[in-house]
Amino acid sequence: MLKKNHPLPMYYQIEEFLKLEINEGAFHPGDMIPSERELSERFQVSRMTVRQAVSNMVNDGILYREKGRGTFVAEKKIEQPLKGLTSFTEDMKLRGMSSSSRLLSFDVMQAPQDIASKLNLDDDGDVYAVKRIRFADKQAMAVETSFLPVSLLPDLTEEIVHGSMYEYLENVLDLRISHACQEIEARAADEKESEDLQIEAHSPVLHIERCSYLDNRVPFEVVKSTYRADRYKFISDIER
Repeated sequence: MLKKNHPLPMYYQIEEFLKLEINEGAFHPGDMIPSERELSERFQVSRMTVRQAVSNMVNDGILYREKGRGTFVAEKKIEQPLKGLTSFTEDMKLRGMSSSSRLLSFDVMQAPQDIASKLNLDDDGDVYAVKRIRFADKQAMAVETSFLPVSLLPDLTEEIVHGSMYEYLENVLDLRISHACQEIEARAADEKESEDLQIEAHSPVLHIERCSYLDNRVPFEVVKSTYRADRYKFISDIER
């Protein structure tokens, strides 16, 4: 139980105790945890102390609240290492999860100026703009818009983009994917992203913009993705 004379704050001890119970299987994803009043009585602390502990766990994505219902255990976040270039489909396969996509739009358009610059296209160069919602085990994980040069992929179809673009490039077109540069930014979801990802308005999301290259250093895609911050986190090994 809690140690009131311990140097660690009481709310922190409650957090660690609840995390331990979740890790040991006392609560499973989707289970409702006891109310603030019940936890207050259990740990013999004020409800304010309990509220701070629970709020911290909600902010960390370990718990989530549903208005009028209670507080529940969240699904464990998917960890994405910041090394190695893989597609969303490949990521999910590595985790034993089934991936799927819902195609929102498939258009051919003149490349916006920033996209044309990244893809080394002339001002009148055309691109496919492919917008999809990406699912893992039938749960929405990300909204993704890919821009691909028509000149490089003249036969791209809606049927092809329902699968893995990387598999199509490497196994069908025999192109070799080399590397990518990406930027990651934390922000709040806008109204459309919240609707597509089935999350509350202004929930935290991770916005990623990536430009990928073939082994001859020719850029073949720019992808703008918005990931649910409550289900996804990025990890990195850093050496001195």
